[in-house]
This record gives sequence, C-alpha cells and structure tokens, in this order.
Amino acid sequence: MVTPADEGLAIPDAPEQPGVLEASLRTTRDGGRKLLVPYVTGGLGTDWAEIVRAVADAGADAIEIGVPFSDPVMDGPVIQEASELALRAGATPVTIFDELRTIDAGVPIAVMTYYNLAFHMGHQRFAESLAAAGVSAAILPDLPLEEVGPWATAADAAGVETVLLAAPTAPDERLPLVCARARGFVYAVGLLGVTGERDALASSSLVIARRLKAITDKPVLVGVGVSSAAQAVEVCAEADGVVIGSALMRRVLEGAGPAGAGEFIAEVRTALDSAY
Repeated sequence: MVTPADEGLAIPDAPEQPGVLEASLRTTRDGGRKLLVPYVTGGLGTDWAEIVRAVADAGADAIEIGVPFSDPVMDGPVIQEASELALRAGATPVTIFDELRTIDAGVPIAVMTYYNLAFHMGHQRFAESLAAAGVSAAILPDLPLEEVGPWATAADAAGVETVLLAAPTAPDERLPLVCARARGFVYAVGLLGVTGERDALASSSLVIARRLKAITDKPVLVGVGVSSAAQAVEVCAEADGVVIGSALMRRVLEGAGPAGAGEFIAEVRTALDSAY
C-alpha cells in the first residue's frame, strides 16, 4: 500500500521487519533499560573514532554520528563549531564512511546529516555507502515526511533505517503518519529551536514523548535540549530514551578527549539505570 501525501508524492510503507537499530533498541527497552544515544561529530580531530568507542564502552545503546554540512539548520552553536572544525580539517562523507568501517563499536550506528548530501551523492549511492560502512540508520532532519519517498525507497533497499523526527508542534493527525514511516526509532524533538544545552528541560519534551508513546510501540527517544544526567532521567519518565549531543560535544571541544567523553556518558548511564 502507498499513502498519497498532500503534495501528490507517495510515502512508501516501511518494511514490516525491524532493522538492526530498531531491533536492538526494542530488545534493550523491553529488557527494562532506558535508551541512551550519544551524538559524536564525525571527522572532528584525530581521535573521534576513539571517542565513539569510549561512549560505546560507557553504556551507549547506539551512537549517532554527525556528518558535517556547511548549513546545519537544526544545529546550535556547539554542533556548528564542531562541524566547522571538522570541515576545515577536510572531513567529507567519504572520509567519515571510510573510518566508520574501521570502528567496531559493538552497538548500532546511525548517521545524522542533511538531505543535500544524500541528494548530491544520489539516493542509492548514499544509502549503499552507509550500508557498506556498517551504518544501520540515517537521520535527515530537513527532509519532510511528504518528500521522503525517493530517499526511503533507496534506503529500504540498502537495509538502512530512516529515522524520522516528530516536532512538538505537530498536529495529532500527523504523528501517526510519522510513526508509521519511521524506522529505527522515532526522534521526538524536545523543543522548538536548534540543538544546544539548556538549564532546564523544556516541558514540551515530556509532552511530545507522551503523545508519541500513546500511538506507537516503536522506540521513542527525545533529543534537542537534553543537557545533563538529571534532565535525561526527567524526560525518560515519558520517553524510552534520549539523544545527547551538544552537552557531549561541548566537552569534546573543551579537550575532554575520549576519556572525558566516556566519563560523561557513563554518568548519564548510571543516572538512568539508578532511576529506572
């Protein structure tokens, strides 16, 4: 069955069987553990692969690798700075994919980047390059549901899960469509605005998680605005887990290195495990 979208495009049904990322997250969640997915900017410094391994060892259930793009519309100052430094150092999708092939993190890897890169490389080539690099899923935050069809078709064929975002302003009738097409997990956007650390958790984080959990059994993870172990615990009262990016990458930019990155993620992991 194909669902017609408002613009006359078609949204292909998601494959019936969960992929590697979703299956892993479901198993972990169903075992009673809250999910923790750190974000690491690919190509940042010479030790980014070691940072990936460190956060995996510290208790990450999956890892989101950012592929730097020159116009990161969803990202705030910290991720923008990390991306800019990586680009200046010569990072490209190809160099990041090549290094991902050498990283045996022991947990599923998702790539987060912007649709221009997938479009420029070509849907099929981009999806197959991800799969060849051992990447389980892709997050393209600027690709709307109504236009996801060509990319999702190529991604499905390559075995790459397409994670979709659910905004806190989405009307009730839209959320089931997002959940139906999402693979891997449903990315609940915690607040309006760009990524970045906040002093307090936005109430919209709890609301969007609650709305999504009421309509889907797919893992629901909240990202954007989750900045500390305490905030991760707070939002997981409603969500299955969290994505943490800016708080981690700030520490990396400040020179924390793999050890410091691992310590921060271990702190969040311990807090979640203690609370739930």
